[in-house]
Amino acid sequence: MKKIIAVIDGLKYSESTTDYAVQVAKQTGSHLVGVFLDDVTYHSYKIYELVDRGGYVNEEKMAGLQNRDDKSREEATQKFSIACQAAGINFNVHHDRNIAIHELLHESVFADLLVIESRETFTHYEEKLPTRFVRDLLSEVQCPVMVVPKNFTPFEKAILLYDGEPASVYAIKMFSYLFTGLPELKVEVISVKSIKNTLHVPDNQLMKEFMKRHFPNAVFTVFKGDAVTEIVNKLKDNSEHLLIVLGAYNRGMVSRWFRTSMADILMEELNKPLFIAHHS
Repeated sequence: MKKIIAVIDGLKYSESTTDYAVQVAKQTGSHLVGVFLDDVTYHSYKIYELVDRGGYVNEEKMAGLQNRDDKSREEATQKFSIACQAAGINFNVHHDRNIAIHELLHESVFADLLVIESRETFTHYEEKLPTRFVRDLLSEVQCPVMVVPKNFTPFEKAILLYDGEPASVYAIKMFSYLFTGLPELKVEVISVKSIKNTLHVPDNQLMKEFMKRHFPNAVFTVFKGDAVTEIVNKLKDNSEHLLIVLGAYNRGMVSRWFRTSMADILMEELNKPLFIAHHS
């Protein structure tokens, strides 16, 4: 039995994270852990709300707002538990109370998959995609990550992005270890090559030999042109309910300054779940 962790902000509960995590746990017979990041430095209220007309912190008001946050977190835990019980899956809950990103990275060492909504910030503020929290997570996480959109749509087909590089093969391997054995899941391998190259799949024989053992009914599609442009356009026009699999986010910070990750672009351009695994 595999272990999946769902990342939950108890102050801004994500139905989508729970729904996707429950779907995957049920499909794969996995154990689901709701990781509630109850960071002691993070509240729904702002500091200025606590200051009275005299410029002092109103202790009574602070206690009331803290009680409101505690109630919100308790209600979020109940929602998660009810969803898991309704699906009939094995689950439990962790409440991590230290710095959110540090707690989550530590939890990821002991997980097979992490599920998080793309808009999570663990702050008061909304940010453009990808958020700072998600970028920091993806750069250092110790297991594959499923980044999901705000609204849940059950995926019925997996698109495996493959460019012949070890990172893309590694992501496909990680995906296969979790999802092999689901005959109802359609799988398509997409590659993009330059105009001058042939339409053969990179390392054609080796790749097809590998895929035959994991997803024997997978189909292969090769396009020509710019990889980012072709992939975004093809997936935007696709009306199927997709899960996109890709390798991304080497741990080297310098390389990320000069090169935008494909994962960043897909989060910005598409409203579809992404399965991301980086190859160290």
